[in-house]
Amino acid sequence: MNIYTLLILCFLVGIYLIQTITDLLNIKNISNDIPKEFEGFFDKEKYTKSQEYLRATTNFSIISSSFMLLIQIVFIVFGGFNYINDIALSFGFGTVTTGLIFVGILLFAVEILKIPFSVYSIFVMEEKFGFNKMNLKTFITDFLKSLIITAIVGAAVFSVILLLFINFFQYAWLYAFAAIVVFQLFLTFIAPIVIMPLFNKYTPLEDGELKTSVEEYAKKESFKMKGLFKMNGSKRSTKSNAFFTGFGKSRRIVLFDTLIRNHTVEELTSVLAHEMGHFKLGHIIRRMIFSFVSTGAMLFILSFFINKTWLYSAFLMQTQPIYAGIIFFAFLYTPISLLLSIISSYFSRKDEYDADAYAVTTYKHPEAMINALKKLSVNNLSNLYPCKLKVFLEYSHPPTLERINAINKLSSNLKL
Repeated sequence: MNIYTLLILCFLVGIYLIQTITDLLNIKNISNDIPKEFEGFFDKEKYTKSQEYLRATTNFSIISSSFMLLIQIVFIVFGGFNYINDIALSFGFGTVTTGLIFVGILLFAVEILKIPFSVYSIFVMEEKFGFNKMNLKTFITDFLKSLIITAIVGAAVFSVILLLFINFFQYAWLYAFAAIVVFQLFLTFIAPIVIMPLFNKYTPLEDGELKTSVEEYAKKESFKMKGLFKMNGSKRSTKSNAFFTGFGKSRRIVLFDTLIRNHTVEELTSVLAHEMGHFKLGHIIRRMIFSFVSTGAMLFILSFFINKTWLYSAFLMQTQPIYAGIIFFAFLYTPISLLLSIISSYFSRKDEYDADAYAVTTYKHPEAMINALKKLSVNNLSNLYPCKLKVFLEYSHPPTLERINAINKLSSNLKL
């Protein structure tokens, strides 16, 4: 072990401590008082259950992250990467294929290690709190489908990046950036049509009051979309959600069947007006640009570290295969990644406030939006009193009470 190995381990342990301390503070911040805003929505039993759910999921998260951290430390300290590289080299293939074998073994091992935690989370914890609707067959098929898709997509992207850094080292980061941007844009169009239907069933929303309400609102706001769909989310969980997929005219609105069952037409239209607001206010484009810029910056920094001997010695490697350097850089980049995540979450929370405001001012049913937020919080057993540090570090959405207060203030000012 050398000073660079210690530096990498410090990064891993440091981030683990930040996340763990934040989770513990989040539990400590729990309040026994039901907010007055949720009177009539949360009864005492349901509210107590939400607190138990937070404690259980947090404690389980700490246990699983502690285990994975221990595995990473042991693997690094005992030269695991060098051992895996020897296995990959033993097949006698070229650099790209050897690199794919090297990365494939690592990622497959991680997925196998995660299986017991996923099984316990779904079939014990989520089952205990009434969320799980998934059976073992669905779990296995989901796992295999995800593994195959990740292998195909990951192998294609990694091969391109590897080839570029082998053949065009000086400008490889720029070519790789262009390739990734094109690929991400391609996935944005193809995922709703090819990938997502592999996991869930999407059916056009039947004619009725809800479809009419959403279509009339979309027409009023000049919002073009491919269609309005219902997803069988109840196949896996009782939790609710709604989202947009696609881009441009291929955009489609998707509602979980659980969401439709639990909300009124006005509440659902308000939720979708909020989602449309993200598009109309340019949030989606801005998020994509931020993602592209972050990717470009990461690849640019990678080009400075990929050939450094100390990077490989930090992971106790006896050689310097470029495919391993890409993986090692990911560890080195962890603190920067955390910082970018905090920045991204900050702007995401701001966008949520703006999208709420858009929905309220254009659909003009603030109470429906507020009731939708309350029901979502109750049905998903959300934490109503998150720790401020937790929100700052991880929340992509503002806490529900803060969103409700902002909507009330806006509707009061607009006299809606």
